[in-house]
Amino acid sequence: MNWRAASRCAVSDGVPRHALIVALVVGTVLNLINQGDAILASGPINWIKLALTFAVPYGVSTYGAVTYPLKSLSGDARGESR
Repeated sequence: MNWRAASRCAVSDGVPRHALIVALVVGTVLNLINQGDAILASGPINWIKLALTFAVPYGVSTYGAVTYPLKSLSGDARGESR
């Protein structure tokens, strides 16, 4: 993997903004499912789980947005071999 190209893709073309939107929507839904009773009833909240529930969709969205351009740069998207 070309880490330099991956890093450039991860911070360009609106990828961070899109990943943040995905993380906010998906993370909110997952937090309500996993800790909804604690959040709505003022119970104890596991802050590590809460943070990870937003971080994972952010990472997955960023990974998805980065891998396609890298594959198209290397020719994999057109079925060419390296």
